Amino acid sequence: MKVFISADMEGVTGATNWNETDKAHADYPEFREQMTAEVVAACEGALNAGVTEIVVKDAHWTGRNLIASKLPREVRLIRSWTLDPYSMMAGLDGTFHAALMTGYHSRAGSDASPLAHTITGRVVYLKINDRYASEFLINAYTAGWLRVPVVFLSGDAGSCQDAMAFLPGLTTVAVMEGTGEATSSIHPALSVERIRSGVEMALKGDVARCRVPMPQHFATEVRFRIHANARQASYFPGARLAEPHVVQFEADDYFDILRFFMFGISMTG
Repeated sequence: MKVFISADMEGVTGATNWNETDKAHADYPEFREQMTAEVVAACEGALNAGVTEIVVKDAHWTGRNLIASKLPREVRLIRSWTLDPYSMMAGLDGTFHAALMTGYHSRAGSDASPLAHTITGRVVYLKINDRYASEFLINAYTAGWLRVPVVFLSGDAGSCQDAMAFLPGLTTVAVMEGTGEATSSIHPALSVERIRSGVEMALKGDVARCRVPMPQHFATEVRFRIHANARQASYFPGARLAEPHVVQFEADDYFDILRFFMFGISMTG
């Protein structure tokens, strides 16, 4: 059995300020350690469930955050960015039994985390088929496109609530909740324990319950903070400038949506 883990950082226990997730600041090492501990816990839970192969994508910022020497020996770690539309799910394919996500955060436009965003801080909100989209939703659809069930998520409470509303069979561990610029978190060691047991339970259950429902057609809408970013994104083939700050794009094939996100959002100036 083979599983894939996409690991972000803004949703690890206690992460409250952007400085704590940025290599350039003194606060970063503590949260790098916690990010690693939570990924290790997810890996241990997977191994306890009988998994024999684990691929971890370091999916935060530089893609070079996890402390590789602390991961179990069964792990293959993908660091930095492959520069393809898979982005935070790079390395995933149809051979995986299940996908998991750790350290995830609330979507742009949410008040559930002081670090809420989707893809980039340049985005005010992003919608897929009229649903406000988090990075979880974007990446869950990537897994669904590859027919890989998404069985587990850890992060802030807002991200977990949104994810369960979309995928009711999902197992989640909420490690904190946000209010204004503050967070209220459980103890870091308790987060590790709950993630380990949550992943084991999810993988020992019926993973077919967590198959992602894939629409026949995808309509996306992105509102940018700066109108010039929207103008630039509107030149992606098939995209249109609906308002000075809003770009829309539609496709039947979800991989075309991922291409739009890559060239129309991630690479805007």
